[in-house]
Amino acid sequence: MEHRETARILVAGTGPAGLIAALAFADAGFPVTLVGPEASAPDGRTTALMNPALQVLARLGVLEDIKPKAAPLKVMRIVDATSRLIRSPVVTFRASEIDEDQFGLNLPNSVLNPALASTVATHAGIDWRRSMVANWHLDAEYARAVLTDGSTVDASLAVAADGRLSPARQAAGISTSARSYPQAALVLNFRHSGDHAFTSTEFHTETGPFTQVPLPGNRSSLVWVVKPETATELAALDDATLSVRVERQMQSMLGRVTVEPGRQIYPLSAVTPLRFARERVALVGEAAHVFPPIGAQGLNLGIRDIDDLVGIAGENRTDPGAAKALAAYDFKRRPDILARSSAVNLLNMSLLSDMLPAQMARVAGLGVLGGFAPLRAFFMREGLRPGSGFAALAGGLRKPAR
Repeated sequence: MEHRETARILVAGTGPAGLIAALAFADAGFPVTLVGPEASAPDGRTTALMNPALQVLARLGVLEDIKPKAAPLKVMRIVDATSRLIRSPVVTFRASEIDEDQFGLNLPNSVLNPALASTVATHAGIDWRRSMVANWHLDAEYARAVLTDGSTVDASLAVAADGRLSPARQAAGISTSARSYPQAALVLNFRHSGDHAFTSTEFHTETGPFTQVPLPGNRSSLVWVVKPETATELAALDDATLSVRVERQMQSMLGRVTVEPGRQIYPLSAVTPLRFARERVALVGEAAHVFPPIGAQGLNLGIRDIDDLVGIAGENRTDPGAAKALAAYDFKRRPDILARSSAVNLLNMSLLSDMLPAQMARVAGLGVLGGFAPLRAFFMREGLRPGSGFAALAGGLRKPAR
């Protein structure tokens, strides 16, 4: 293999994580082969991307075109809407409290995904094979993908951005711990007569969160986590009845609600691989972590995966899939992924739990957050950029010492 071939990157998967990975590696000067078909089904969901993730999109030249179709997230609230004996006070996080204009943007996937795809399609450094991987062959020298069209791709590093069931992860022999929850998310968009003031509200209920996230104009997206049978019942209601149910659930906070056409149901589960890289395969996005949709973590975490992986590959340009490079990636991503996944899973479990201690712990945690501004600021900074909450604390502690 010639030197240039050695450093070829193969990205499997053409969801947002795969498209961003292909762009980021090509931008860093690696020859990239992207494998996977273009998305055909329209995606009605939205993705809340925080400022650090938006900086990555800006660097890749994708942000400017999609910004006008997104809504800024300036305030995030948690409301305890359970009917339990012990309930926590409303906790409000304001971006202005940590000197930010916004936490991020809420982007319709129907805007984000096509923008990424068209940028990839016109990038000279990316060879996009719109086929699927039929078989993987992984050895000490390189990763080889045999495609369904009969062609093969050899690369030093295979980036598994092929989703929660990741065939590349299976081929690399990486096992996962998985659990499914007795929950499903009903996802839709709706109009409302009141102004959302760029505020996202997460109502905590006994079956999971009911989360409203602003869209441009008097519109919002909704992720409503309920029992699977309830999700099916809700999705079957006519528009007028469902609009009333949504309005009632959010205590008419945004006035009159009118749901828009297009409803999707997603079963909830959690998947954590036992390692994040092996046998020339590195996991990113949902191949590396799946958890319930609480606190806007999913793709933000995936973009951090990609950013770290590209950084490590840059230090190992001749062989970014070598064992030492993969070990460095696994070591770097582990604390962030495990901390985020376990926090979200714990919060979700505490909502589902009928046990008083679990409820009290959640209420106490939210109560302290609501009442203590420095801790709130710490969590907001940490939520945007892991480590920055600690850095700000250290900076604050150093000031009086001086």
